[in-house]
Amino acid sequence: MGFRSFLGKPFAKYIAAQTKKWASQPRQSQEKVFKNLLANGLKTKFGRDHHFDQINTYEDFKKRVPVRDYEQLKPYIEEMVEGKPDILWPGKPIYLSKTSGTTSGVKYIPITKDSIPNHFVSARNAVLAYVAETGKADFLDGKLIFLSGSPELAKKNGIHVGRLSGIVNHHVPGYLRTNQMPSYETNCIDDWETKLEKIIDETIDKNMTLISGIPPWVQMYFDRIQARVDGKKIKDVFPNFSMFVYGGVNFEPYRAKLEESIGKKIDSVETYPASEGFIAYQDSQTEPGLLILLNSGIFFEFIPTEEYFDENPTRLMIHEVELNKNYALIINSNAGLWGYSIGDTVKFVSKEPYRLLVTGRIKHFISAFGEHVIGEEVEKAMKNTCEKFPETELIEFTVAPNVAPKEGLPLHEWYIEFAQKPNDLAAFEKELNLQLQKQNTYYDDLITGNILRGLKIMELRKNAFIDYMKSQGKLGGQNKVPRLSNDRKIADWFEKMD
Repeated sequence: MGFRSFLGKPFAKYIAAQTKKWASQPRQSQEKVFKNLLANGLKTKFGRDHHFDQINTYEDFKKRVPVRDYEQLKPYIEEMVEGKPDILWPGKPIYLSKTSGTTSGVKYIPITKDSIPNHFVSARNAVLAYVAETGKADFLDGKLIFLSGSPELAKKNGIHVGRLSGIVNHHVPGYLRTNQMPSYETNCIDDWETKLEKIIDETIDKNMTLISGIPPWVQMYFDRIQARVDGKKIKDVFPNFSMFVYGGVNFEPYRAKLEESIGKKIDSVETYPASEGFIAYQDSQTEPGLLILLNSGIFFEFIPTEEYFDENPTRLMIHEVELNKNYALIINSNAGLWGYSIGDTVKFVSKEPYRLLVTGRIKHFISAFGEHVIGEEVEKAMKNTCEKFPETELIEFTVAPNVAPKEGLPLHEWYIEFAQKPNDLAAFEKELNLQLQKQNTYYDDLITGNILRGLKIMELRKNAFIDYMKSQGKLGGQNKVPRLSNDRKIADWFEKMD
């Protein structure tokens, strides 16, 4: 046993005890965060504009602070980016996390000295929760790889600017620095494919025990390794690889292919990080859902998804949510985000403690005919179908409507890149359609009512999604393909592809 695993076990137990304490008092934990946020917000321009001095209760807060997305909060953020102090949070942010917006172009999300621990302490605690529950800690003694964006930071009006994963890279604890992979120089390479080859050069002969990254990019890493070692399984390349940490996308569509590449099942820990804050992590290997972090500088609100676009939607605190109901996630944070809609939808699967599942994006759905199919539903339909066709291995897929086909009724088109096709593609397509009907009653009504016809699989060539992401300048790092969309921008790109 190495010193990291030796020290990790008691520390994990301590963190688990602290976690249990705040998680067992959800309302009190959130009210404490709420009061702290308001006290700090009083010192800001935003607080003055919204009369924080007159806010005493959550009901007062909802009357004073509307729900906003990035575009609506942008005037305040622009002042922060200009270097002005005390705009959304006391002082200036220490970082600006640079992300891509669908309508905003480049987005700058503030990270303050108060909010930075939310990101790296939460990631640490996710791993420690696994250690505390399972007693397994040997993986801490080996090499750990984090497939992330470049840690190189620019400066804008005195504030460091970069990708979130690169920013967090600067806060990796010293005791992990010596076994962190890849090297800083390699992490700074911008071109993903060049970077990936260099990562393989540095890691292929190392004792890799933990690998962290978004599943499709980890799969690409595995594929490139196997190409170098005559198709050997990853377990034979990294015999002590035992922990996979991931976030950002649902693992299920990628699980079969990843496990086939590895050659064995390994334990995994799911996380829910975002530039706006670290929201939740998997705290149990036996219970479903991710533990929402109620004591980490974020006060959460929840809007029933069916009300999200209403003028005055219902806004709920944590103790008011219902199980198995979809909500739009709203955050108020010590990064200076107030009433901020991050665009995700979640549902709770447990209240003791509060655990959630990420079900999709509030603007990522298909509702060409009122069906409102969401990401969770297409992923479940695909998962259930693949279980009935176990030979099938997926690389990636996305779904788009076709409201005006050249012939026949409108339909949903599923653009799929297979690693291994099902033996009977027509039967797979039929089953996939039935599974989606089971997931969404509106879709079922439209199919049975002959308003829509059954979905159609549009099979894509090898590396189609890699080429698409490359064309968008989003290859690698923390970037991911939208699972579905209500327009045909992605579909049209595939249709024009050679």
